[in-house]
Amino acid sequence: MSIIQEFKTFASRGSVVDLAVGVIIGAAFGKMVTSLVNDVLMPPIGFLLGGVDFSNIVLTIKDASANVPAVAMRWGVFINTIIDFIIVAFVIFMVVKAMNTLTRKPPAPAAEPTEKKCPECLMTIPIGAKRCGHCTAVLK
Repeated sequence: MSIIQEFKTFASRGSVVDLAVGVIIGAAFGKMVTSLVNDVLMPPIGFLLGGVDFSNIVLTIKDASANVPAVAMRWGVFINTIIDFIIVAFVIFMVVKAMNTLTRKPPAPAAEPTEKKCPECLMTIPIGAKRCGHCTAVLK
């Protein structure tokens, strides 16, 4: 089988298409969550904390000089990204939980018994027996 045939077989599987759709929707969802965090959630949180804009919080390690830009750790952006991740992880958890609930199969009904115990000798005998094959007791 040529490599082109193998690739064609791989690409035509349903799971590959499902994965591609999931990645595209996930990327769009990620953009929505990023906007939610940066534009909706963080401004009120910053306001409650005294007008802090988290995206501008930096720790400058070395100031800028002539042709060299400043070296800074932008930990405010990191906080936004952590909140972003927590929201995405929680929503994905809820979606997976909902899907598992919807696709859960009901438990199989218990099978009808095919054997019973003899009341005299307590040996196992067929459910429809009229006499025990071990002790010959007549069964009701």
